[in-house]
Amino acid sequence: MSNSVIILAAGKGTRMVSDLPKVLHRLAGAPILLHVMKSSATLEPERLVIIAGHGADAVSAVAHDYNETAQVVLQSEQLGTGHAVQQAMPGIPDDATVLVLYGDIPLLESTSLEAFMKVPLDGLRVLTMKVPDPKGYGRIVRDPAGTVTGIVEERDASPEQRTINEVNSGIILASKTDLAACLEGMDSGNSQNEFYLTDIFSIANSKGLATEGFVTLAPEDLEGANDRAQLAELERKYRNKAAKRLMDEGAQLADPARIDVRGRIDLGSDVFIDINTVFEGQISLGDDVRIGPGCVLINCSLAAGTKVHPHSVLEGVVTHGACEIGPFARLRPGTELNQGCKVGNFVEIKNTSLGKNSKASHLSYLGDTGIGKSVNIGAGTITCNYDGVMKHRTDIGAGAFIGSNTMLVAPVTVGNAAMTASGSVVSRDVPDGDLAIARSRQENKPGFAVKLFEKLRHLKISQNKVQ
Repeated sequence: MSNSVIILAAGKGTRMVSDLPKVLHRLAGAPILLHVMKSSATLEPERLVIIAGHGADAVSAVAHDYNETAQVVLQSEQLGTGHAVQQAMPGIPDDATVLVLYGDIPLLESTSLEAFMKVPLDGLRVLTMKVPDPKGYGRIVRDPAGTVTGIVEERDASPEQRTINEVNSGIILASKTDLAACLEGMDSGNSQNEFYLTDIFSIANSKGLATEGFVTLAPEDLEGANDRAQLAELERKYRNKAAKRLMDEGAQLADPARIDVRGRIDLGSDVFIDINTVFEGQISLGDDVRIGPGCVLINCSLAAGTKVHPHSVLEGVVTHGACEIGPFARLRPGTELNQGCKVGNFVEIKNTSLGKNSKASHLSYLGDTGIGKSVNIGAGTITCNYDGVMKHRTDIGAGAFIGSNTMLVAPVTVGNAAMTASGSVVSRDVPDGDLAIARSRQENKPGFAVKLFEKLRHLKISQNKVQ
C-alpha cells in the first residue's frame, strides 16, 4: 500500500488583508506552505497533491520550486474543505493510504506525523488536540467507548458541545477507498452552505466504518495562522523552537529570544552566537565559531575557529580554517577565505578567494579576484571589475602589497611579492617583485591656497549684500 498526501491550500485568508494567498505568507523566511511540504516530505509519499484556489499560479510556482513532481489541482469554486479533497481524489492511487493536511500549519513536525501514522489504520483517523481554550475549533464528539462519532464546527455546535476541549487539527488519515465512500455522502446543509470534510466521520459511523481520534502530545505544533497577529505569534514560537534545538545541540546563545533561524544550522562544538543574529538557508558552523551581535549569515560554511565580528553580512561564504571577519563587513556569494585571513570593517568582497594569512583590513572592494597567500590589501583598494558590459578578473600573487587607495582596473595581474604605490590606478600587469606607481606627480603652488580662500571670502560677502 502506498502513501499519498493532500495539502489543502486554496484559501484566500481574508483576515490577512492581503492579495497574497494565505499559504504564501512567510514564516522564518519561507512561505507557510513550504514548511508543511517539508514536513510531509519525510514520509516519502508516492503522490503529493496540493489543492489551490486563490492565487493558484503563485501557489503552483512555490510548490513546484520545492517539488517538481507535486500535482497542483485547482479548486475553481470555494465550496468547502470536503469539496477540495474531492478535487484531489482522481490523482490518488486506488490502493493508497491518504493523509490530508492543511497548508497553514507551519510548525507541524514530521515526528508528529510519523507518530500519527505509525499505528495500524482501521477506518478513518483524525489527529486531535486538547486545548484549554477551544474557541474557534471544531469539537471532537466521542461516544462512551471513545469512538469518534463526529466533528462539529463551532458555529454549528450546541452549547454542550462547545464545552468539549478536544478539538480537530484538520489532519486526517484514511484509505482512498474509505475516504472516497465517505466523501460521496457529504451535503452542504450547514451554516456556511459548504461541504465540510469533518462530516466524513459521522458518515463513516453510519456506514459502520471504524473512526478514531489520535491525541497529539504536541498541540502547539498544530496551530494555524489566520491573521497577521497569529502569524507573528507563530514566528515567535518557531524562533523559540529553533533556539532550543541549537542549545540542545551544544550552542551557547547570548539570548535565545534574539536569534532568527530561517533554515538549517549544522553545528560543531562550543559555538557561540550573540544577540540579534539571523541565519538563512543552509549554514555550517565548525567548532569554536563565534558570531557577533547583529550579524546575518545566508548559506555559509564557516570552519572551526572563525570569528565574525558585529554587524557583518555574509552570503555564500566559505572559510577553510580559522578566519576573522568584520565588524561591518559584507561578504557576498563566491567568497572563500583560507586559514588566517582577516577581512575588516567596511570591506565588501564578491566572487573572490583569499589565500592563507591574507588581509583586507578596511574600506575596500574586492570583486572577481584571486588573491594569493600573505597578501596585504591597503585601505581604499578597489578592483574595478566591471566595464559596463562585462565583468573582468584581477589576480594578485602571493606576498604582494597593495598600497592604500589603489584602483586595480581589471583585467590585471599583480605578481608575486609585487607592490603598488598608494593612490595608483593600475591598468597594466605588474611583474613579480616590481613596484607599480601610477599617479600624477605632486606640484605645490606657494601661497595659492591663501589667495584662493581670500577670494572666496570676498565673493561670499558680496553675495550676502545682494541678498
